Amino acid sequence: MRARADMQQQRPLLLLLMLLQLLLQHGEGIYWLGLASRGIPVSWNHTQHCKLLHALAPDQQQLCRRNLELMGSVVQAAELTKAACQSSFRDMRWNCSSIQSAPNFSPDLAKGTRESAFVFSLSAAVLSHSIARSCASGALPSCSCAPAPAEQASSDFRWGGCGDNVHYGLQMGSAFSDATLNSRRSGSPAIRLMHLHNNAVGRQALLDALETRCKCHGVSGSCSVKTCWKSLLDVDEISSQLKARYLSATKVVPRQVGSRRQLVPREMEVRPVLENELVYLNSSPDYCSYNAKHGSYGTTDRQCNKTATGSSSCGLMCCGRGYNTYTEQVEERCNCRYHWCCYVTCKKCQHTVERYVCK
Repeated sequence: MRARADMQQQRPLLLLLMLLQLLLQHGEGIYWLGLASRGIPVSWNHTQHCKLLHALAPDQQQLCRRNLELMGSVVQAAELTKAACQSSFRDMRWNCSSIQSAPNFSPDLAKGTRESAFVFSLSAAVLSHSIARSCASGALPSCSCAPAPAEQASSDFRWGGCGDNVHYGLQMGSAFSDATLNSRRSGSPAIRLMHLHNNAVGRQALLDALETRCKCHGVSGSCSVKTCWKSLLDVDEISSQLKARYLSATKVVPRQVGSRRQLVPREMEVRPVLENELVYLNSSPDYCSYNAKHGSYGTTDRQCNKTATGSSSCGLMCCGRGYNTYTEQVEERCNCRYHWCCYVTCKKCQHTVERYVCK
């Protein structure tokens, strides 16, 4: 009888441990975002650094030891991913604030949600972006500028300069991002398929973000000779493109198609999942109220825009609860004057602004 009672007492703890293990497995592929946390050294001059905290999954630790010189770019990518996600969603109910807790993710990012789809795709894109840029800047001994594009240059320019090495960035970035997802330890087959697909969507967005940039050479600023190269758009622009795909993401279910397990749209199983669409398995809450079970921080005390009509409006942000209004004194530079040569003097002006905060 006592053994049975002890077992009943331990059952809630066992269930909690199982839940934590499940959440960790589902978020394992983006553990490395925790490398941007304070207190982690960024010198990366010794393989022992690869064991720091639990920000790297075992398969990523092996890649780290073999490619130690890449880790500076990985840390930079973690910082850029966090900043870009929060910037892109600052005006929405889910504002990506939970990404700051990496690698200890809450359910909004640890389950197969629309939000985790965005973060996986963004982190995969930014990681390859960071490595490609590091190659072009000369920061990595293992790579350099991108080779000249295969497409024929037009008559008014020639290929040259130092393009971002997207090929190397994609090669090393995908090896790192997908390392844990190719293992059966990383959650269910469906969650692995989802994350692998969304990682690929992020890297495709990176390829789509290549643009041609040019520099003129000639006497007195003329453009008698123009040199062009391929360069990547900034991370914030890539994040904005992926946010649009987040808003139109497709809910999917796993299906056995022939000999392969695949994800198919839940509502339209007659067509396959498109290569450029984000997919998710589990619906998200509305993020209006605090709910630790769903990873929702709620919108109480969030600022809203009284005159807006979109997601930042007080009606949508506050979920119908209303808002409080308060005034604040803001000090800004004003009446600035340019003095020859070469400095600017300004006065300090104060004015009152109204703020609106959700109840």
